[in-house]
Amino acid sequence: PGDVAVQTLQEDLMARFGIVLARGKGGRGVLRLLVAPHSVAIGGAVDSNRAALALQAYRMLIQPGSVEINANSPQGLFYGVGTLVQLVRQERAKFFLPAGEIIDWPDLELRVIYWDDAHHLERLSELKRAIRQASFFKVNGFAVKLEGHFQYRSAAALVEPYALSAREFQELTDYGQRYYVEVIPYLDAPAHDAFILKHPQYASLREYPQSDYEMCATSPDTYKLLFGMFQDLLAANKGEKYFILSTDEPYYVGLAQNEQCDEATRARAHGSVGKVLAQFITKAADTLHEQGRTVIFWGEYPLKPEDISWLPKYLVNGEVYGPQFDPVFKERGIRQMVYTSTEGEEPLFPEYFTVPSWEMLHSSKPPAMRVNAMLSEVRTAVEKKQADLMGAFVAGWADEGLHPETFWAGYATGTAAAWHVADADPRVLLDSFFNLFYGPRALYMARVYQLMSEEAQFWADSWDWAPSSARKPIFGNSYGVFDPPKDARDQTLPLPPVPALPDLAVGPQWKNDNDRRLQLVFKYMLDNGELMDLLKTNIGRAKLNRYNLEVFSSVAQIYEQNLWMILDLGRIDTLLSSTAEGVKQKRPEDAVMYLDRAMDLA
Repeated sequence: PGDVAVQTLQEDLMARFGIVLARGKGGRGVLRLLVAPHSVAIGGAVDSNRAALALQAYRMLIQPGSVEINANSPQGLFYGVGTLVQLVRQERAKFFLPAGEIIDWPDLELRVIYWDDAHHLERLSELKRAIRQASFFKVNGFAVKLEGHFQYRSAAALVEPYALSAREFQELTDYGQRYYVEVIPYLDAPAHDAFILKHPQYASLREYPQSDYEMCATSPDTYKLLFGMFQDLLAANKGEKYFILSTDEPYYVGLAQNEQCDEATRARAHGSVGKVLAQFITKAADTLHEQGRTVIFWGEYPLKPEDISWLPKYLVNGEVYGPQFDPVFKERGIRQMVYTSTEGEEPLFPEYFTVPSWEMLHSSKPPAMRVNAMLSEVRTAVEKKQADLMGAFVAGWADEGLHPETFWAGYATGTAAAWHVADADPRVLLDSFFNLFYGPRALYMARVYQLMSEEAQFWADSWDWAPSSARKPIFGNSYGVFDPPKDARDQTLPLPPVPALPDLAVGPQWKNDNDRRLQLVFKYMLDNGELMDLLKTNIGRAKLNRYNLEVFSSVAQIYEQNLWMILDLGRIDTLLSSTAEGVKQKRPEDAVMYLDRAMDLA
């Protein structure tokens, strides 16, 4: 009683199938659960830390009238009962299990999903629901990026409205521990720190005074601020092992030489900008390591292979970085994870499926389908055997504003590949996800995801791009600082021309230029209607995660609005042409009528 494996088994069987388990002494229909150290021997695996893998292993024996699950630890038992729930099949009022024996353990110890709450914030109850759902798919790491959505005592200026308190973050941490999901704080440094450097009181920490992107890696005040933030997070995250020091894209480390930041002198003294970054990582990570944390970082540009010897061996690199780097990390004793992503820069919905080029307005190479790409990245990293792998990190970036509900197909399938690399087939994993996530009554979910993906890609493709007249220029990129800064680019649509006096003529140019755009809109309008019907049907049929489908329905309405807007531009152009024709035919009342209709649409 009170064991989380028993509790989740009872909850999941009731929620999914209406099955109620009763405690008894024996007989037919018996389920026996047993935890005994060293009772389950594991076989081959990718991860070299076999003791950690064995803690997650279980053995299940299903026979007529009985089920027995043995595990080396409570965590293994938890995963065993999760698999049992996933195996149940229902036909009308009867339930079935396949007879046989399963001995199961992961290929990689750590399977992390990244939850980006930097630009929005779920309520605590919703974050708990996400952790509980992640645990069902054997995810055991929940990396959460909060930025100003955590109440830092040492940096009160950063705190945004409704930020999680230390008590709430510890409550979330404790909740994750119950389900064997480690809540891992994620903090960017020295780059991606506009949430800090935009504040006047921290402007002096900027690497370049005119840019709030990156901290000065040599300033003592940078470390003073970070150490205080580290301490605030650690105090609200007791009992955990990992901390992610996100050294993502520190483009300009070692380049600055100005009144408030001189990194260039140190870079010349050390012989490379990468060594300045390595020194920053070491100093920042040491204070975390001294408090018992294993620090995960991103071992990437501007680091070079010759800079890796400057890094401490206790680090974990959260990504594989290619044949020039990975063997050097391995020789240094730095273990690595496979980084992959369920979303990158695409708007509205991940590219789980892709649109063929002939159904797009602008010519471009179709992106790889997300699940296929994730599984390929995991499999390739394993097959190359260049890194000492210990896990996978599946990211879902929120920069483009995607709702986190859109990420679950990638979260579940990407981490499944880390559990069993050899068995990772994208179609099989997606089909399994649809059944487990929505329940067996949901219909045509592959088609739903295909339409959601394709409509999102056309939404982006239906716009043109032009230099921004509203945003400030871009400071630089991975190749360095732009001199002068380059214009940002924004989406735009060509508008119908304003009628010219004296005859209100408009000409055929807009229609000719946008004929292909309008043809595609009609095609995607039909697809949108099919999508909306499927979502409405499945909201009524799905046993589980109806909220997820309601989110999809809201996104589908955004697609629809964009399609109607473009169609209305076409109608405005037609009405303006009719206005000119009315003037030409000397029918002013018709000209005014058509012009009024065009203005009403606008």
